[in-house]
Amino acid sequence: MSDDTVIEGPLYAARKKVYPQAVHGTYRRIKWALLIFALGVYYFLPFIRWDRGPGLPNQAVLVDFEHRRFYFFFIQLWPQEVYFFTGLLVLAALALFMMNAIAGRIWCGYLCPQTVWTDLFYAVERWVEGDRRERIMRDKQGWTPEHIARAGLKHFIWLMIAWWTGGAWVLYFSDAPTLVKDLLTFHAPFTAYLWIGILTFTTYVFAGHMREQVCIYMCPWPRIQAALTDEWALNVTYKVDRGEPRMSVKKADAAHLAGAPAGDCVDCKQCIAVCPTGVDIRQGLQLECIQCGLCIDACDNVMKQIGRPTRLIGYDTDINMQRRHEGKPEVFHFVRPRTILYAAVIAIVGGTMLYALMNRSNALVTAQHGRNPLFVALSDGSVRNDWTVHISNREGTPRIFDVWVEGVPNARVTIAGVEPTADGHYRIPVGVDEVRELRLNVAAAPGAISQSQIPVTIFAKDTTSGELVKVADKFITSGH
Repeated sequence: MSDDTVIEGPLYAARKKVYPQAVHGTYRRIKWALLIFALGVYYFLPFIRWDRGPGLPNQAVLVDFEHRRFYFFFIQLWPQEVYFFTGLLVLAALALFMMNAIAGRIWCGYLCPQTVWTDLFYAVERWVEGDRRERIMRDKQGWTPEHIARAGLKHFIWLMIAWWTGGAWVLYFSDAPTLVKDLLTFHAPFTAYLWIGILTFTTYVFAGHMREQVCIYMCPWPRIQAALTDEWALNVTYKVDRGEPRMSVKKADAAHLAGAPAGDCVDCKQCIAVCPTGVDIRQGLQLECIQCGLCIDACDNVMKQIGRPTRLIGYDTDINMQRRHEGKPEVFHFVRPRTILYAAVIAIVGGTMLYALMNRSNALVTAQHGRNPLFVALSDGSVRNDWTVHISNREGTPRIFDVWVEGVPNARVTIAGVEPTADGHYRIPVGVDEVRELRLNVAAAPGAISQSQIPVTIFAKDTTSGELVKVADKFITSGH
């Protein structure tokens, strides 16, 4: 059996350099506003202060690896609360699905870090080397002294932006003002310089050189979102029913006089010139299109100049394209089963996380059963189990906890280095933001337990507020 498959042309298309042209309009202003907001938050958030009381860091947002804490303004998360981060990731994924269901790749066009930093790098490039035509002409002329000087200045500014991007990232992991001083005086840890170097390199390469290649070849989201979208989702669309057949303004006027059809598209190619990925939106939805809306601004500007209605390119749906073809009015259904489902799941996950956050305890007790051995048979016939117990105080004041054990009949409880009170409990002081480690031993009297294991509960109660926390485990008496 012969294989008649024939592959023509190269398997990999070499990159064609894109020279996006500057454009002004509604969507460009939206992109500028989001860029300034996003970068402003990223670069300056580590310097915002938040008073948490004595002995605690006053940086509003801080990942404190040394003390194993995450601080976000009034919220403090411990390693045991990693489920909150899981919930945030789930919410982020659902929000991405919701955005896709409403307006396609709105994330890619306006909010993706690759888009934001590439936009900033393009702005620097235009400021230093000029707009589209000037850059094309300089590249054709080769490396003249002026071209070298402008390119050198551009890359220097790019590197400074990339360097501050990497520098801002490490400020989230240590006190920002102190780390800035240590970095400038070369007293910062080596890991800080290492990560600044890594992020400087990746930002400079991705935003300055790879640009649209990251979106087209590296990012999986364009492929995923194509499987999640439907015919009701808004997408940046060339309205074929209005734009075709394309022809120049003069030819269109002549066609109208002769009673022949003529579209509004004058084939000026401004939509291609402003596209950051170099696609022709008139060819329909494409993997390379990030749905940034800049082609809408470019087309609107041309339509205004020639006195024709705007939004020849605009946000549209597949349903409306079909309805216009059938002579029916446009309809938009933002509320539909898909969006209702996403919104409901977002509300459920977000509500559950909020409830858990608002009702979480300010104390925590954990217990790790001794494993080597699981139990100890003493000479008097009693059986002893050992635990390593941790009591966490998450409040801003010192606390004292009463600790006791229930579930083992006639148990003899001891904590290394601590004397019991008259009622057999142990009074344990725990400092501010401290985790107190205890060595707890529980011995059962001879013959008190007939099973191989029974449930046991370790309690810790705040002597002032009465807050009670507990942890359950098993008391083991044999290996069977």
